[in-house]
Amino acid sequence: MNNNTFPDDVSGVVLRRMKEGGFDFTRIHPIDFYAIFPDEERARMAARNFRGESLRTEVSARDDGAWHLQVSKVMYATHAGIDTFEHDLESVVLPLGGVLDGWGVTQEAAHSGP
Repeated sequence: MNNNTFPDDVSGVVLRRMKEGGFDFTRIHPIDFYAIFPDEERARMAARNFRGESLRTEVSARDDGAWHLQVSKVMYATHAGIDTFEHDLESVVLPLGGVLDGWGVTQEAAHSGP
């Protein structure tokens, strides 16, 4: 598989759109992974599994009473890297009664001259 081809799954579609939008895949970026939990305690238990220099976690309440976990990991935006981290996240989230809720990355706007 070359760099222009992404698998036909959800992550592949997102990565393809990022490429079409001019995303810089040569740099590392904070990529945000999301999960939803029925209560704050379980969301915080999951968050404790993700600590480190390149990781940041945030737990917040949702309007529907559930709790949201966001894990930001500084990494290259590759299909394999994202897939591996989602698998690791899922192995922590599912036993605690949570569900994965996707991933995303904030793309910096390209600036042109004045």
